[in-house]
Amino acid sequence: MSTELDRDAAPRIGFFARYLSVWVALCIVAGVALGHALPAVFEILAAVEVQHINLPVAALVWLMIVPMLLKVDFAQLAGVRHQARGIGITLLVNWAIKPFSMALLGWLFIRHVFAAWLPVGQHDAYIAGLILLAAAPCTAMVFVWSRLCGGEPNFTLAQVALNDTIMVVAFAPIVALLLGVASIHVPWGTLLLSVLLYIVVPVIAAQLWRGWLLRRRGQAALDTTLHRIDPWSTAALLATLVLLFGFQGEAILAQPLIIALLAVPIIIQVYLNAGIAYGLSRWLKVPHCVAGPAALIGASNFFELAVAAAISIFGLRSGAALATVVGVLVEVPVMLSVVRIVNRTGHWFDRKPVPAPADI
Repeated sequence: MSTELDRDAAPRIGFFARYLSVWVALCIVAGVALGHALPAVFEILAAVEVQHINLPVAALVWLMIVPMLLKVDFAQLAGVRHQARGIGITLLVNWAIKPFSMALLGWLFIRHVFAAWLPVGQHDAYIAGLILLAAAPCTAMVFVWSRLCGGEPNFTLAQVALNDTIMVVAFAPIVALLLGVASIHVPWGTLLLSVLLYIVVPVIAAQLWRGWLLRRRGQAALDTTLHRIDPWSTAALLATLVLLFGFQGEAILAQPLIIALLAVPIIIQVYLNAGIAYGLSRWLKVPHCVAGPAALIGASNFFELAVAAAISIFGLRSGAALATVVGVLVEVPVMLSVVRIVNRTGHWFDRKPVPAPADI
């Protein structure tokens, strides 16, 4: 990426988002250390649950998800028809390729390539965590990635709104299908409860809040609120990681190699799906300002939902929860590398304009 592009992009990503992988790494260290030093405290926190839903983690996940969903404008669904090729590409990658390719990569690496270095009893759980990670497209960070590559904002908003709508009805069936194919027991009640708690209810709550702000106080009030509550998501994410690694601390200290091994299929699937979306965009002559965010939306994951669902279905100390947390660790540096690739290859594409916001 050129120096000029670096200067232009740098102010567009916040301090915490830019160094999220650093904070995640620090939370791993803090969580493992605290879990080792204060095991009784973490045992108490682990016991605070209802219907397999850990209440401290559930509260933190809500603090993560609701501010993100507040940014989503479902009215942008009306603009889908103006971005048909770009929307079609991301729908294909997000819902027909990414979950299934991750299931394949999980089976290949967890059950075969890395099987000798991973705890035998956790193979199924690791695969389940990877499937949960890939089964839901990113909702929040994709706005950052899109800005960094000069993406068309209305396309990004329309795609996120459409993905969130599909997620309400498609997440549970896709996860259940892939877990069944992987011969992993599907606790349907817990899975549906997770969808209700971590998708349906937050979407409704965020849209009611958004509508109230716009009706009573206008766009300026919404922008101010988003600015004020944005740190909530980061703080809640980091606190969740401290809890998770506190619960997982002993297993990690016993086998630290697990983190690196679980990262391999996650990294591969990011580049694979970004490449498919970007290649299809070029083949179908999609403008670069749509092709860039299409690749990034196709590659990134809704890791907040994945973490919450893994904890609810498989437990705080499960391999599934650990696998989703590894997704958080690798997401930012890997996606930033995809942004650099997209920015360096803009000359491959026709830079003709997409429909202006007034036309949507």
